[in-house]
Amino acid sequence: MLRVIVLGAAAGGGVPQWNCGCQVCRAAFADPELRRTQASVALSADGAHWFLINAAPDVRQQIIATPQLHPRAGALRHSPIAGVILTNGEVDAVAGLLSMREGSPFTIYAHAKVLAILKANSIFNVLNEKLVARQPIAVDQPFALRLLDGAPSGLEVTAFTVPGKGAWYLEGQTHPGGADGEGDTLGLTITETATGRTVHVLTACARVTDDLKARLAGAPLVLFDGTVWRDDELIAAGLGTKTGQAMGHIAMAGHDGAIAALADLGIGQKLFVHINNSNPALQTRSAERGQIEAAGWQIPADGTEVTL
Repeated sequence: MLRVIVLGAAAGGGVPQWNCGCQVCRAAFADPELRRTQASVALSADGAHWFLINAAPDVRQQIIATPQLHPRAGALRHSPIAGVILTNGEVDAVAGLLSMREGSPFTIYAHAKVLAILKANSIFNVLNEKLVARQPIAVDQPFALRLLDGAPSGLEVTAFTVPGKGAWYLEGQTHPGGADGEGDTLGLTITETATGRTVHVLTACARVTDDLKARLAGAPLVLFDGTVWRDDELIAAGLGTKTGQAMGHIAMAGHDGAIAALADLGIGQKLFVHINNSNPALQTRSAERGQIEAAGWQIPADGTEVTL
């Protein structure tokens, strides 16, 4: 049984963002049901051992809110988290690793370019590599997730490149992992080996290619980048100067948006994650939310669990 928990569905800053007075954030400060922590997902094949996709800055809060991730009763030191798979090197994907520094072993799985970012920043040395292994992953080469004792977890992962861009804080600087090649933005296909059931997770994607459509067609569950409703959303709201495309994120709406691009692919369940606080679709009674739901998409609350 493949179990998937959406620990957080928001983009960087969460909802509400601590210093934001936009319409959505104002509503979320007043209404707990609108609140979302930053994007992270937990997966398990047995319900006892879990792997995270990205370690959001809110990971401690997310663990507290998720009983499945609590230490085992009676254990002085224990965590059911066996590993963290990183899809990119952005702050909202890696900063939570610093909250997992208290001496529990787990494995960090990431592309060599993202591991190079961690290695170049000495603050990540608080994660002792003798205890917290760092395993490079290659594109389109399936690998098994293993438990801390080396036993199979029952999960296999295939990472694949999607259109995107490198971490924004590296703009104009030399990338620790080199400027050329893939690896800065990955999608993941996670397969339960016993049943063949799969989930695709893409927390960042700048556009939907024909290859990506073919990969996602007929999937039982897809978690997909829902950062902005429209490409110029931040500019129109007076919240920023970049389009969604400039940040490496496709819009939900529009002729080339995710809703249109992923329609008619026979996907079972479609969930948007990594949703920015500027996105009006977060509000349950908005016209945008109505359009999403009419198209068969969901915006999950933190803690939403899906079992396949």
